[in-house]
Amino acid sequence: MAQFLTPLNGCLPKMQAGEKRFARRLEQMLEDDYQCWYDLPVGKRQRYSDFIIVHPLRGLLLLEVKDWKLETIRTIDKQSVTLLLNTGLKTVSNPLEQARQCAYQLVNQLERDPQLIQYAGKYQGKLAFPYGYGVVLTSITRKQFDATDLGEVLPWNRVLCKDDMLETSDPEDFQQCLWNMFEYQFPKPLTLPMLDRIRWHLFPEIRIGGEQGSLFGDNGQAPDSDAETLLPDIMKVMDMQQEQLARSLGTGHRVIHGVAGSGKTLILGFRCLYLASLLHKPILVLCYNITLAARLRVLMQEQGIADRVNVYHFHDWCGELLRHYHVDRPTVQGTEYFEQLVATVIHAVEAGKIPREQYGAVMIDEGHDFQPEWLKLVSGMVDPETDSLLLLYDDAQSIYNRDKQLDFSLSSVGINARGRTTVLKLNYRNTDEIFRFADQFAKRYLQVQESDEDHIPLLAAQSVGRHGLEPEVRGFDSYAQEVRTIAHWLQQWHVQRGMAWSEICVVYRHAAQGRQLFEALREAAVPCQWLGNSQAKKQFNPSDDCVKLMTIHSSKGLEFPLVVVSGLGFMPKEGRDTQAEAKLLYVAMTRSTEKLLLTYHQETAFTQAIRGHKPAPVNAGSDEFAEVTTT
Repeated sequence: MAQFLTPLNGCLPKMQAGEKRFARRLEQMLEDDYQCWYDLPVGKRQRYSDFIIVHPLRGLLLLEVKDWKLETIRTIDKQSVTLLLNTGLKTVSNPLEQARQCAYQLVNQLERDPQLIQYAGKYQGKLAFPYGYGVVLTSITRKQFDATDLGEVLPWNRVLCKDDMLETSDPEDFQQCLWNMFEYQFPKPLTLPMLDRIRWHLFPEIRIGGEQGSLFGDNGQAPDSDAETLLPDIMKVMDMQQEQLARSLGTGHRVIHGVAGSGKTLILGFRCLYLASLLHKPILVLCYNITLAARLRVLMQEQGIADRVNVYHFHDWCGELLRHYHVDRPTVQGTEYFEQLVATVIHAVEAGKIPREQYGAVMIDEGHDFQPEWLKLVSGMVDPETDSLLLLYDDAQSIYNRDKQLDFSLSSVGINARGRTTVLKLNYRNTDEIFRFADQFAKRYLQVQESDEDHIPLLAAQSVGRHGLEPEVRGFDSYAQEVRTIAHWLQQWHVQRGMAWSEICVVYRHAAQGRQLFEALREAAVPCQWLGNSQAKKQFNPSDDCVKLMTIHSSKGLEFPLVVVSGLGFMPKEGRDTQAEAKLLYVAMTRSTEKLLLTYHQETAFTQAIRGHKPAPVNAGSDEFAEVTTT
């Protein structure tokens, strides 16, 4: 069965009758290595093709589908068709010419990619795979077609007729009709990286930027010239499950249970970009982490949808509601203030002072940190006409929850997602070495738990197998020596390895550690953005050319090529639950996409668990780390 990346259930309401039948035939008669999309814009000019089909050996096929009856076609030439409709005569573009123009524009774009072209022979510089285009006439039989002069304008081999796509048709005959639309066949199949590159060019919205600040890609614009000099060697795109999920969310309440690095926030971003052009009411995005909220806000601004997507840290959102609707804030201080803040908003909503149903869609990132009363408040803010709510969750990262484990059903807080939940277990963020390192530590303290759709499970992650350096663990005689050496190493990485400051993040457990690290970095002339208070967190911009210094809590939801976890000798924190501290350290380790370094100055249960009781001298480790970490 063919994979539809635009799931048919969501497309059927807008499909014509013939399109529905043809889509079902594709699903029924093509094998599972075929990838299909329906009604998506392609290329720089955003031309639409009814169906796009990609196959590793067959190549790329673009199709236009028409439900025209023979008697409605009055005249036809290579450019246009005149139809007799109930409303009178109407002239439209020739569908074959539409498909041809869309295909040629796309081919011109793909030929700019040096990894998709042939480098030798007669067809040097041309695509390294076949492409075709054609028309599907769902209400005209092959006999009717052959009895007319339509073949002079629509070549027989580029047309699929009504009786070519019957439910009783032979699958091989059906496929042969499609592949007659190709002028050439190539012996070598497309590789998986080539298929990903085709998807990268076809659909800019599924691109994953190479930098932290590029959640959505490059605005979907292809360069006009010299594109081959601008294209990356490795093009990162959503995997097939992520793309299918992002395109199929539809209406209603949805829950995504995903492990760290599985692309949850990426899917949220795709969803915002898609809904921003459809909804009349604003979209609300909430998270608990102030720094993550700042990151998402910057990304919405970069995509030009900040006026339609409101991103807030949860308590900031509560404060904004009170300000906007002229409700007095609590007068208490400290942690009691935040509890009273939420209670005040809830009471104001119940009293009708703050209206419900304000937003066309609500999305909650890192929902594992939300209390049940918060979720109940937020779920009531969705417009029932759109009823669009998305909750993203990973209990292995619930580092703020004082009660260790959420013990309530989602339906009890107004989130009705039975039958609309998805589990993402593949970790794409971390290299296999970092993943295994973090996973082995987590297994000592966190147990996988099963659950039903209405509760939250603790998921077992899986790696996609991307490889890199082994994580490093380094010990010191004192914390003062630890922070000085970290500052020295950062300078070395920047100067000797050419690593951009913006690619580096240093995390710590306690505020006092942050002060010492900041002073050490400043003394070593390392540019640093210290997210030591709420105001600094709100101004966080991942693209700023400086090292990011923050607590482990603040790092949640972010990622960097190099992460230094300092002060491991202070964990687990005295008086804290060991499992909660283990979750915190797991979050810290899984922020790294390429390189991970952990430092400590005294032995704890965590250092022993991580090192396996093996000594870790300062100048030991992989060649790359040893070269720049020798003091």
